[in-house]
Amino acid sequence: MADAQTTSITGTPVPNIPPAVPGQSDVSTPAQPEVACETLYIQNLNEKVGIDVLKASLRGLFKSYGEVLDVVAHGNLRMRGQAFVSFASPEVAAKALKEVRGFPLYSKPMQISVARTRSDAVVKRLAPQNLEVHKSRRSEHKKLTRYTNPLKQKLRSKRLAAAGLAGVSAIPAPKRPAVQMPDEYLPPNKILFLQNLPENVTKDQLMALFSQYPNLYEVRLIPTKKDIAFVEYVDEASASVAKDALHNYKLDGENKIKITFARK
Repeated sequence: MADAQTTSITGTPVPNIPPAVPGQSDVSTPAQPEVACETLYIQNLNEKVGIDVLKASLRGLFKSYGEVLDVVAHGNLRMRGQAFVSFASPEVAAKALKEVRGFPLYSKPMQISVARTRSDAVVKRLAPQNLEVHKSRRSEHKKLTRYTNPLKQKLRSKRLAAAGLAGVSAIPAPKRPAVQMPDEYLPPNKILFLQNLPENVTKDQLMALFSQYPNLYEVRLIPTKKDIAFVEYVDEASASVAKDALHNYKLDGENKIKITFARK
């Protein structure tokens, strides 16, 4: 059977769409445009980014469009650079696809298409009585198509070749450099990180600015680094309100303050 292709939203053919992965329905062929689906299939992701960081980044990026039910990504050879993001409705998925297409996540523009069928998370949410049947069908399809296209055959050959060299000392693969999550994608918490502050800013000025929003707990300046500071609220929700309201605020009338959630 020839390898199926999907077409990215940029119009570029993208070969070798992988089979279903745990927690995600098979997407060996793309959904037809008129078929609504709650799950997006994403390619061209930066393979140097750790899986946990990648999933958190995708969730943080897409949650502004609506509830994200699940993000599926794996580090194995077959699934590197790919992920699935499932939403609560096809309308939300369609809006996210339209607006996020080509977004350069970790310096690589994402290629996005609609998944062929629903993910496990969507089925569990909308029709939990059908979840076991859904999983069984996906598993059966995976068995039937395991080595029926060139990509899968190539992967199988690599595994067999590696097994044949089991008794030979192998040179350890170099470690991939750790890629830190950009500030913009950090998950919410009750502490805000302020950057690009005027060097003459005072604690009282920041207290006055951020106390406009409820539940302010503390403002901390860094003596050795006058253009940054930390602002802590009693809870995450209060910090989020203040962040959304004051990000890019011009404290001195010229320079915009950059506000992100602090790293934990």
